Amino acid sequence: MVRIHRQMWGSILGCLVLACAGAASAAEQTELQGKPVVDSAIGSYVAKAGVSGRIAITGSDTMQPIVAKIASAFLEWQPNVKIAVQGGGTGAALEAFLQGLAGSRRGDGNVKGHLSSNDVTLLAASRSLTEDERSDFKSRYGYEVTEIPIALDAIAVYVNRRNPIEGLALEQLDAIFGRDRKRGAQEEITTWGQLGLRDDWAQQPVHRYGQDQHSGTRAIFIQEALKGGEFRSDVREESGPALEILAISRDVLGIGYAGVSFRASTIRFLPLAERVGAAFVAPSPETVSNGTYPLGRPLYLYAKRNAKAGLEPEVLEFLKFVNSREGQDMVARAGSYPLQAHQVAKNLQILTSAAMSATTSDTALLAGRK
Repeated sequence: MVRIHRQMWGSILGCLVLACAGAASAAEQTELQGKPVVDSAIGSYVAKAGVSGRIAITGSDTMQPIVAKIASAFLEWQPNVKIAVQGGGTGAALEAFLQGLAGSRRGDGNVKGHLSSNDVTLLAASRSLTEDERSDFKSRYGYEVTEIPIALDAIAVYVNRRNPIEGLALEQLDAIFGRDRKRGAQEEITTWGQLGLRDDWAQQPVHRYGQDQHSGTRAIFIQEALKGGEFRSDVREESGPALEILAISRDVLGIGYAGVSFRASTIRFLPLAERVGAAFVAPSPETVSNGTYPLGRPLYLYAKRNAKAGLEPEVLEFLKFVNSREGQDMVARAGSYPLQAHQVAKNLQILTSAAMSATTSDTALLAGRK
């Protein structure tokens, strides 16, 4: 059994609401984003016998349900491995990853006893680490962090299902959320009428929702949608995507952003255009892979890999499983987009190099003792 540590009760409530989405809405969303299909060229997982140990994974709230699904499936192949999955946001989790600290306590599910200083071995991140963060990691551990993309995702722009708007250009999105309007909009957008809605909608205010500063999704949205600008002061920031989506589902005037895997019968996400007048593009596996959807991104697992010892065996096996047909099927079932076979092959080459470095180190050590 995988222990999933929720940061707050509201996330549980939000996820319960999302899980109760109506069948009609699910069908609509599937049509809009495309059905995720695992690349047939990706090989099946070949389980190594005798693997045991503990893995603590901390990170992105967007990735928590994805990683939990993968972990549960992995334990069917490797039942002697204990896994704890924690959320809380990429930013907050990064510090725990760097320091090696986990939030699980004595008696938390599979994880027994107090976690020691090196128990956090995998960071789930909804954005790539910055150069400063990579340098910080290297200064602490003496080697480069191992980066493994595990899925593709889209930052979707959500509105209440009752909102009739057809789509948005990035310039409009920046004028809704951004204080600086770096995409060149002449005026801020404060009413739905400014976006072309008429009749009763025309004078209604736009209610903006977002995520707090621990969120990797927030950081990517600032970089890609706002071109590095600041958020307006009236954006209502929630502590996690589930709570944000729940707020929009209750607010007919609401708009927000989150990973594309969040669905409910009371909300929908909008296709986006690069500029006003250009064609709207909906998020889908194809449009995210080819870059035509403007807010696509990879999702990452970061691992601690000692240059001499390599990855811990249980971590190596887990990452191999993630990059198998079975692991990528869990990505698809969680609502995100699986990797293509060429990216999986690149990941497996990185993991093979990690295993080889450990074997080479052990051989050299034994040779030195002769």
